[in-house]
Amino acid sequence: MQGYGCCQSVVAAFADLYGVDDLLAKRIAAGFGGGVGRMRMMCGAVSGIVTLVGLDCGQTEGADREGKSACYKVVQELLHESEAQNGSLICAELLGLNGYEKAHSSYVASPRTAEYYKKRPCAAKVESAARIFAGYLMRKEGNHSANAC
Repeated sequence: MQGYGCCQSVVAAFADLYGVDDLLAKRIAAGFGGGVGRMRMMCGAVSGIVTLVGLDCGQTEGADREGKSACYKVVQELLHESEAQNGSLICAELLGLNGYEKAHSSYVASPRTAEYYKKRPCAAKVESAARIFAGYLMRKEGNHSANAC
């Protein structure tokens, strides 16, 4: 992860498939770190999946309800898969935080050291998210009707 947030790591891994350069991918995903701005809400790796689905098949016309529904369907399928694999979609729950820690998380990012990563499941969640999205792409490639937007 090299100091990047979970969402940055997931989005940057696939951004080139959508013509998004590495720098822009990291900027787009930057605010989702720490469960959205370190508020410990939806996991950044999961936010990365949502961002990538938008890049892959997000509707671009406001009136395109069918396209919007198709995108939401893929998001829901992949997030259900992530929740089944990881036990939660919520950053605080994945980190084992509760009560005060969960509700009052600071906006200050912790230093990214070897010790920091030893205490966090983040690398495993990023890997899981990347595998889930790669699996979606492979299924879509192999069977255009499966999970297709």
